[in-house]
Amino acid sequence: MLKSLAGAVMLIPTLAFAQGTTILSYQDIHHPVYAPNGMVSTQDTLASQVGLEILMSGGNAVDAAVAIGFTLAVTLPRAGNLGGGGFMLVHDATRKNTVAVDYREMAPRNAGRDMYLDESGEVDKNKARFSYRSVGVPGTVAGLVLALDEFGTLPLHAVLEPAIELAENGFRVRRDLAESLASYEERLKSWPESARVFFKADGSAYETGDLFVQPELSWSLRQIAEHGPEAFYQGAIAERIAADMASNGGLITLEDLTGYEARLREPVSGSYRGHQVFSMPPPSSGGIHLVQLLNILEDYPIGFLGLNSADSIHIMAEAMKRAYADRSTHLGDSDFWDVPASWLTSKSYADELRAGIDLNRSTPAVDIRPGTPPAPESNETTHFSVIDRHGNMVSNTYTINFGYGTGIVAAGTGILLNNEMDDFSAKSGVPNAYGLIGGEANAIEPHKRPLSSMTPTLVLKEGEAFLATGSPGGSRIITTTLQIIMNVIDHQMNIAAATAAPRIHHQWSPDELRVERGISVDTLDLLAGRGHTIVTKWAMGATQSIVRAEDGLYGASDPRRPGALTLGH
Repeated sequence: MLKSLAGAVMLIPTLAFAQGTTILSYQDIHHPVYAPNGMVSTQDTLASQVGLEILMSGGNAVDAAVAIGFTLAVTLPRAGNLGGGGFMLVHDATRKNTVAVDYREMAPRNAGRDMYLDESGEVDKNKARFSYRSVGVPGTVAGLVLALDEFGTLPLHAVLEPAIELAENGFRVRRDLAESLASYEERLKSWPESARVFFKADGSAYETGDLFVQPELSWSLRQIAEHGPEAFYQGAIAERIAADMASNGGLITLEDLTGYEARLREPVSGSYRGHQVFSMPPPSSGGIHLVQLLNILEDYPIGFLGLNSADSIHIMAEAMKRAYADRSTHLGDSDFWDVPASWLTSKSYADELRAGIDLNRSTPAVDIRPGTPPAPESNETTHFSVIDRHGNMVSNTYTINFGYGTGIVAAGTGILLNNEMDDFSAKSGVPNAYGLIGGEANAIEPHKRPLSSMTPTLVLKEGEAFLATGSPGGSRIITTTLQIIMNVIDHQMNIAAATAAPRIHHQWSPDELRVERGISVDTLDLLAGRGHTIVTKWAMGATQSIVRAEDGLYGASDPRRPGALTLGH
């Protein structure tokens, strides 16, 4: 399907896919891509091409999304994956309903809450993040196939074909992949199988323009195409993963793989200025806190205050602190922990939190505590969005946690393994790799899913598809997604401008207001005068977003990371 495109380098503003059809592929930071029918927005050029070709061949948004998910495992190995997990939101325009697909990784049955503590009772970070014992039972294959079975129209082998071809025949290495592999050389070369897969036979690095072929990954994809997800969880792939685990002190067994289950869940939902917002429920914290933040902010005249003004940033930061404080105590896998979701997302609780915000002064984090509910009632992740001509929408975020996960390729499979177990609270009150604090709600337990910040989000307007968005970025995913929604709804920005605008973030602990470059120095001085500790760091997030308007679709890929592309027809 894509043999002629695998080595292409996109240097021109249009690309012809089929006779008589011109596909827009040019975008700058001011103008979004426009298309009247269907659109895909991903972090990888080849994956976007695959998704669009699926739409043009008659597939729907879910068919395209599943094809993209499998393709990214080949073309974006630092984040795309078969050996990780994630979340998908699907809006079915015919059924008029929105469903969440939970394919988050699970802890193996032999996992225990103290498994990463050393002899002195402190967290052994290497064991928690870069060992066979840091791997959660992967969910990606189960989740993508579940979505296809429930909402797709094409057979599994058809959506897998592009990924198989790209793995088997190879594709030309682009600059961002070459630089990424070189920057992770130490981690990948720690494991002989990974070094063999991601570096040349003489140990040298792949360079821009080199052909990158992955025969073992092609074998794994063919197994899935021929035998379905059972190949990964019960068959030949499962046997190879379990054997590699057993040989290297890992915990995942054939029984763990066989017992994995992806689940359909009810999305978290809320309203914001006349729009319906749907996002991911636990084990993601993203949806609950996105709705919580929107509830707090809805009572302020954000549009009047202006984009990234001192007043709007101050209010946003104060709301963020309170939401992340709640995250530290109340969020975990709802199959194991009673998450007070309805209370956290209620307008009344937002009123209570808003009442504690001083418009003239920052509240120190030490003075903010998680709320008390009433009596019982990832930074290497990747996101993609798809909307088809019928108004079906998909928002999907998945990950292997760090760039290239553990760095471990399961022998004989070509599959990189996640280090998602670090997303559990290895020790109560001790921050994870993203600085997030957790406690009992997110303690390690067998078969439990670790808490996530992934926030795939769909927004409806008057019951119809309006916005599909989401982002990678670890703890900053929630606030990045929030700002896309605010930029579009409050500030009436087109999706390209909304994507390019500078971002801010506060997560309660550490008590610092993180900002991107581009916000006025005068504004930052005003914020410092209100008591904020301001830290300017590297770019946050990499959103892939599509807006549906009366005249068609408008989309934008985030300029913060190279290689992303939005395409439409």
